[in-house]
Amino acid sequence: MNVGITCYPTYGGSGIVATELSQCLAQRGHRVHIISSSMPSRLLELGERIFFHEVEAMAYPLFEYVPYDLALATKMVEVIKRENLDLLHVHYAIPHAISGYLAREMIHPRWVPVITTLHGTDITLVGRDHSYLPVTQFGLRQSDGVTAVSHFLKEATLEEFCSECDIRVIPNFVDVDRMQRRFSPEIHRRFAPRGEKILVHLSNFRPVKRVDDVVRVFHRVQQQIPAVLLMIGDGVERSNAQYLASELGIGDSVFFVGMVDAIENYLSVCDVMLLPSETESFGLAALEAMACGVPVVATRVGGVPELIQEGETGLLHPVGDVAGMAQAAVSLLAEDRLRQLRINCRERSLEYSAQHVAPLYEAYYRETIEKGVRSVRTRGNSGTVGVTR
Repeated sequence: MNVGITCYPTYGGSGIVATELSQCLAQRGHRVHIISSSMPSRLLELGERIFFHEVEAMAYPLFEYVPYDLALATKMVEVIKRENLDLLHVHYAIPHAISGYLAREMIHPRWVPVITTLHGTDITLVGRDHSYLPVTQFGLRQSDGVTAVSHFLKEATLEEFCSECDIRVIPNFVDVDRMQRRFSPEIHRRFAPRGEKILVHLSNFRPVKRVDDVVRVFHRVQQQIPAVLLMIGDGVERSNAQYLASELGIGDSVFFVGMVDAIENYLSVCDVMLLPSETESFGLAALEAMACGVPVVATRVGGVPELIQEGETGLLHPVGDVAGMAQAAVSLLAEDRLRQLRINCRERSLEYSAQHVAPLYEAYYRETIEKGVRSVRTRGNSGTVGVTR
């Protein structure tokens, strides 16, 4: 197949999954065209089967805000026509589903299906805002296929946005060959020179991630056992978290390493991940940690309980339960328990391998294309050109 994929190029989960999927599809023999504002952060390399098309939105004094959604739709049309795409797969509803819809309508009477993958905050946060609710609903209803990364997200979408939508659950996944525990003594000594336990948090440091809770949980853990905290990522809450660590007197034990490329090298030296988010539709960071043998202390929200097996691969607590999460982390760090937890986490991650999940997308692509072809034929026989949705 010849597939166009659009995503945000940042370190957020939607961009990571879209990029990993692009690489996996290319490895499986498909041609993939990534259409985005810049090169996605996780895109390792371009090649004979994976291509990048940059969206350039014109800055003009009349425009208070650059009309990226229109520029994206125009680029989609260009790539569809020039590369003869079979399908557009857009990640994150706003504005990508709308841009995909516009592109599909602009190439009429030719038809190329648009599949929208929902990742979480496009439904649970952004889409609920009154400014975006109607357009989010429209984008979902006009998509030829819709997927969600968890059953939680599917049910939330059906309940609040589009009760009649046919949504397929295809979970997030991880490259288990690349993302596995490869312990680096050098990295371990850099952060824990005295053999301290290493806790880790990985996110884009948005308010919904509750990074202050990460610092507060670690503060309580450190009062009971020698430990350090590795903060991987960046975002608007980073400075607040750094200030809090300093105020609590633990600034020397909290390392803010920013964005890193080979994230598996850092996760591989860690002992427990902290994920105290206000909401998580899946918990991709937790899956990546588990693939590297790191158990997770997380909040019991959204799709997290679908991934983390209570007591087997981690422990779950209510949002804001700093004391409970700290005690959970201490209990997981016990050496006699940690060894088995590492094995459990790795085994659980294998169920979400790219080898298992990528074929689900391939099958859904073919199903959506064939359904559209049948619809076009049916309406063509009645003298009407178009696709029923």
